[in-house]
Amino acid sequence: MMSERIREKLSILADAAKYDVSCSSSGSNRKNTTKGLGDASASGICHTYTEDGRCVSLLKILLTNHCIFDCAFCVSRKSNDVKRAAFTVEEVVELTMSFYRRNYIEGLFLSSGIFKNADYTMERLVRIAKKLRLENNFNGYIHLKTIPGASEELLTEAGLYADRMSINLEMPTEAGLKLLAPDKSHEEVKKPLAFIQQGIIQVKDEKRIIKSTPKFVPAGQSTQMVIGATPETDMEIMYSANEYYKNYDLKRVYYSGYIPISYDDRMPSIGSQPPLLRENRLYQTDWLMRFYGFDVHEILNVKNPHLDVDIDPKLSWALRNMEHFPIDINTADYKMILRVPGIGVGSAKKIFQARKFGRLRSDQLKKMGIAFNRAKHFIRCADSIFQLNDPNPVHIKGLILSETNSKYLKVPQNQLSLF
Repeated sequence: MMSERIREKLSILADAAKYDVSCSSSGSNRKNTTKGLGDASASGICHTYTEDGRCVSLLKILLTNHCIFDCAFCVSRKSNDVKRAAFTVEEVVELTMSFYRRNYIEGLFLSSGIFKNADYTMERLVRIAKKLRLENNFNGYIHLKTIPGASEELLTEAGLYADRMSINLEMPTEAGLKLLAPDKSHEEVKKPLAFIQQGIIQVKDEKRIIKSTPKFVPAGQSTQMVIGATPETDMEIMYSANEYYKNYDLKRVYYSGYIPISYDDRMPSIGSQPPLLRENRLYQTDWLMRFYGFDVHEILNVKNPHLDVDIDPKLSWALRNMEHFPIDINTADYKMILRVPGIGVGSAKKIFQARKFGRLRSDQLKKMGIAFNRAKHFIRCADSIFQLNDPNPVHIKGLILSETNSKYLKVPQNQLSLF
């Protein structure tokens, strides 16, 4: 049975961890080959919110919410009057193994406030991962947060036991970070990102020659930005994300809408709604950059520094670039098919393959799962009616909005209770 002391710590430190969203567990290939517990590659672990708002799969906690920094946006900042707690290394290991055996979790997401200094904190995170792997034979998923300023020796050791590592950028720009956390800088984030990136590249090169080379952060790195606490434009946010994707080969950048937690003139006041719709639009833009072949400058630029609220960024781009449309779905290249609003990656692949067997008609496209009421304004197919008039983007936007119900759900940022 869990003691009341551990139960109270878990309540405090799980609640404090909910503000960190950068804990997706996809991409690991760690397999259970030693008859141990867990298998990060086969269990389908995914930290996500279900349709009813439940957060599943990972034990997501802080090692401690004590912190030497006073970042205005952070609930664990040293000046905040909250209950403090700290797990021991052994307590985190025991909790993880206990919850895993009871099938509550499939892995561990472990972050921490910084107490004493970076190395002191990072060393304890590493000890937890090491004990799980070596002493408890745990092969489940482990995501460790990198502590800014930690030594390269500790980062190297952490990379041997963690599936994914992440370090929070906090604010999208250096100016925003200095406004709310003057003791921090983006340089402190870039150094460990670059070091881990080089380690991943080096291990991949070595593995081509020596198959038994140990894994090193097999699921890669990610980062997180807080959105809405400082006045950056959507363009500044996504340009920053694009820089980190290109320079550090990140697996994901997460965008966390700021939840007002303090009375501070520099930030939105308590009671203000978190920018959930904006957060959603940023994720959609991120998806276009990573999977649809869009350059960030096409979506956001000096003329269009903000994302539309009422329509998604792909539709917004298409309406601003009607000279490219309509395209002939039977002759257009794959890249242009991907840019049609209402056609996703899966549907685009189906279209590209199916047209090898004959010209496609509208009824066939509908069966392929595309949002035809949206896509029909931007394509021609075998049975399309020929039209002489130029497409009017304002008229098309009005038609689409009148026919569309928003799929965007306001999901509460709550973790699943384990009790």
